[in-house]
Amino acid sequence: MSSQDIPEENLPAERAADAHGDVALADENHPFANPGLPPHAHRIQDIDERAAKRSERTVALLFTLSMLATIGFIVSFVTIPADRIVYIFMLGHISALNFALGMTLGLALFCIGVGAVHWARTLMSDVEVADERHPIEAAPEVKAKVLADFKQGAKESALGRRKLIRNTMFGALTLFPLSGIVLLRDLGPLPEDKLRHTRWSKGKLLVNMNTDEPLRPSDVAVGSLTFAKPEGLEEHDHEFMNEIAKAALMIVRIQPENIKDKRELEWSHEGIVAYSKICTHVGCPISLYEQQTHHVLCPCHQSTFDLSDGARVIFGPAGHPLPQLRIGVNEEGYLQALGDFEEPVGPSFWERG
Repeated sequence: MSSQDIPEENLPAERAADAHGDVALADENHPFANPGLPPHAHRIQDIDERAAKRSERTVALLFTLSMLATIGFIVSFVTIPADRIVYIFMLGHISALNFALGMTLGLALFCIGVGAVHWARTLMSDVEVADERHPIEAAPEVKAKVLADFKQGAKESALGRRKLIRNTMFGALTLFPLSGIVLLRDLGPLPEDKLRHTRWSKGKLLVNMNTDEPLRPSDVAVGSLTFAKPEGLEEHDHEFMNEIAKAALMIVRIQPENIKDKRELEWSHEGIVAYSKICTHVGCPISLYEQQTHHVLCPCHQSTFDLSDGARVIFGPAGHPLPQLRIGVNEEGYLQALGDFEEPVGPSFWERG
């Protein structure tokens, strides 16, 4: 149905006349003629309230489907096991969880987009409006015009009158962000107090990282650098990388008279000191040792620690000294830990306190 077939009394009052715009002829001052706007063709929704209601229900249905898809996304995330594999025609064997999350999230976004487009194309005003160019600065009358245009646009959008669309749209836009909130749970388990503890405990033997054998004091020569791990931590363990990243130890033997820090001397055994291998800047493994100065250097950002003076920072961006592990010797003559580190190893974190 075209606007020519519609009785004049059925047309919207503000649109009864065709919007041709101001037509101007070319002259010396304006060499290009203004052709004006073509006649405006009214849509069926503009003249038939039943058609407008059908469009309203269609938009509301799309927003409702978006809400259901968002709920389906959350349910899929909670209920489908991460290791479940299903066969999908044309796709083959794929993860059921990934397929469900992708389909529900895509459907939620698609329905919001299609609903908004259908709303704009069938129910919002589509009258062409020509506006002359104006200076960039906003004069009072321009501000007043913008405000009036905004109010007119809000009125023509029928947001206040089409309550079903408004409410379902708000529902879809409110529920959809929950998908992102749920995904935050997939970042991993909460750290709890795991960052404050390592595998070291009282009685754990110091095991050489290279030979995989327990260390005796005689195995550590003056001026040497030895790396150790806790007894019972094996490379084939599922959590080996996470645990060794906190428990890696470096052992140095210094003449007791050269140790400046009193606590360091008390926590050592015959000049053998044990410090965390993890740099307190960004967690790089420390591996460079200057025998004459007893300094260790982090190769990543050159943070330097003095192992003869409580491993304090003497250069670089590291924020605090390396944590020391208190050690001793058991009845069989092997080096053992006398407890865990008394402070978290590695870089500082916001809740360290």
